Amino acid sequence: MMNLRFPKQIMRVTFGAAAIALLAGCASKGEPAYTPKELRSFNETATLETQWRQNVGSGLGRARYPIAPAREGSTVFAADAEGLVMALDANSGEREWRVELDTPISSALTAIAGHVYLGTRNGEVIALDQRDGSVSWRSRVSSEVLAAPQANQQLLVVQSVDGQVTALDRATGAERWVYTSSQPALTLRGTGTPTVIEPVTFVGLANGRLATLDNRSGQPLWDMQIATPRGRSEVERLVDLSGQPLITPDGRLFITSYNSRVVALEATRGNVLWESNLSSRHTPLMVGDYLFVVTDNSQVVALDASNGQEIWRNDELEDRWLTAPSFAAGNLVLGDFEGYVHLIDAREGNIVGRTRVHKSGLSVPAVTDGNTIHVQANNGRLETLEVTP
Repeated sequence: MMNLRFPKQIMRVTFGAAAIALLAGCASKGEPAYTPKELRSFNETATLETQWRQNVGSGLGRARYPIAPAREGSTVFAADAEGLVMALDANSGEREWRVELDTPISSALTAIAGHVYLGTRNGEVIALDQRDGSVSWRSRVSSEVLAAPQANQQLLVVQSVDGQVTALDRATGAERWVYTSSQPALTLRGTGTPTVIEPVTFVGLANGRLATLDNRSGQPLWDMQIATPRGRSEVERLVDLSGQPLITPDGRLFITSYNSRVVALEATRGNVLWESNLSSRHTPLMVGDYLFVVTDNSQVVALDASNGQEIWRNDELEDRWLTAPSFAAGNLVLGDFEGYVHLIDAREGNIVGRTRVHKSGLSVPAVTDGNTIHVQANNGRLETLEVTP
């Protein structure tokens, strides 16, 4: 097995919009479509100890909106589907402030440079001041926002469910440019989350294409077909790029797709470096030289990021509707539909720890900082866990 290096800065794009696993227009109570594997005993070598817990309003709603929490510095920000936003001390869980917006929230939160950004069901984007939760600005985009807004120094880029990408001025909320894409007849309920760096924005679309947009104008510099629809039925032909593109400092871009493959690209021109036949609607995670992918049937796969070769695969949690992976204390952190948090050793691929947060289930990924894990259950319970080897 190759050497696994764990850098201080983990190459993981913030959750943003790992898509809700529902077809657009279909009602669901969040129950898995397949028969989940039963949990089995394992050799526990890591424990998860609860540090504090708080109830955040009414939770993610019946539609399981992907309202993942965010952390900046020593503060955790969390929200519910009805418009409640809370700021909590990350160490103690003590509430710093609480505000109730006049509109229902639908996106994950983004906390950066003194603001919290979020999207709503009626197509608003709202910026809150991290100090007290006051509204700094509000701006309208074309439709409902499920993906976490993404920022660089000047822009806040928002992808809405109709496929439109809107760049707003980060300081004022004024519209800078709009990019519009074609949408297939049927899509996953959810959208990809843009990856924004200073010069460009990478956008995964429901039609299976990846576009690179010039941040000065919103014009595409290049785009390519990552996933090609196949099959007779509309469901079989779903090829959403519903995860978030992951970019590395050396200019590699990794993208997952539903019903298709994982692709590694050279970011400046889109040249394909390698591809692997894994279907995933989740954002991948990169640690050292390993790329971790949670497949659509909830197998967890580690790939060699340099060539796409499989290093290990864990199928013990198959069909348990796992969340996108996070990383803490040398382990992958994954939630499931019954509310369990699982730790998988990143080097070896075996389960090393487990605890249950709440029976309502976990559908958004954990937010981590060192050995600390913040995880929000579907009913709104926000629990902070500490990993102890």
